[in-house]
Amino acid sequence: MRDEQRFEIERAFDLLPHVIGASWAVIWFRLKGYKKPSREEFRDKVIEYYETINPLFSSFPQSEEFVDINSYIKKRQLEELEKIKSGKNKEIEKRYDRYLDYG
Repeated sequence: MRDEQRFEIERAFDLLPHVIGASWAVIWFRLKGYKKPSREEFRDKVIEYYETINPLFSSFPQSEEFVDINSYIKKRQLEELEKIKSGKNKEIEKRYDRYLDYG
């Protein structure tokens, strides 16, 4: 698969964890009045909301012309989840720190 064929998907995966996962997690913690979740609690909530878009990740047809992009999406989805769990997604970590500072 050529780079330009997956460019848009790459950009989406760069944004989705913190735009969907972290944003929804922050709202949840604020409305619950939970001012100081642990990093692990925050990451778990991010993953919970991020996973609500799983149907999107399998929305392309399972036909021959989509095999490469579907494979890439599956691989990248797993990589993003692991980055969130392990604290290697810098945007999620920034969102956590900001939440603790400004709740």
